[in-house]
Order: sequence, then C-alpha cells, then structure tokens
Amino acid sequence: QVQLAESGGGLVQAAGSLRLSCAASGSISSINNMGWYRQAPGKQRELVASITSFGSTHYAASVKGRFTISRDNAKNSVYLQMNSLKPEDTAVYYCQASITRTGRLYSLDYWGKGTLVTVSS
Repeated sequence: QVQLAESGGGLVQAAGSLRLSCAASGSISSINNMGWYRQAPGKQRELVASITSFGSTHYAASVKGRFTISRDNAKNSVYLQMNSLKPEDTAVYYCQASITRTGRLYSLDYWGKGTLVTVSS
C-alpha cells in the first residue's frame, strides 16, 4: 500500500502565501517525478508544477515566478510554496507521485485526496 497525504491548504487573502506539503508513505522503493495539480470548480484538473528525482522543475505559465516546488527525497515529500496568490488560484490541489513499490519493477502514479486552497479578493 502506498498513500499520499497533503496538508497546508486553507483560506488566504489575495497577495498572501501558503505552503502545501505532501508525504508519501508505505512500501516504497523509489519515487520518480512528483507534482502538484489543481482543479477549480467547473474546470479540468491541470498541472501546476512538477519536479524530477534530480530536482528539475517545470511550472505552468500561470504560476511561474509565484510558486516554487521542492522535494525532500529522504522524507518522500514534495512541497509547493505559493506566493502572491490570486483569486484565480482557488482550487483543490492534488499531490501526485510516480512510485515504484518495494519488490516491483515498474512505477505507478499515485494521488493524494486533495487540499482546498481558497484565495479571497
């Protein structure tokens, strides 16, 4: 069993900051890419940011320069520092990770249950 658990969501005013955390637990051999996605009401889920096991990052154009993704491989964790938040950043944020379980030779994508971020104007 592998689980991802997010934390850090909440209500914040525009221009404020939040930090999301996500920790993977279970029978994990290795974690490849990790990322954050979000889904706003009535919209499709979209990639916000991703990071490889070597630390290479990718950001959606809408968050570049405001959000920073990082990871701690020793803790099987990924983080999203969100600054200069805008009302349009309001969404449920999901953690995603490509994980190879102990004893397996292939990786699968796992998802957290999501954490709500609400940005008020």
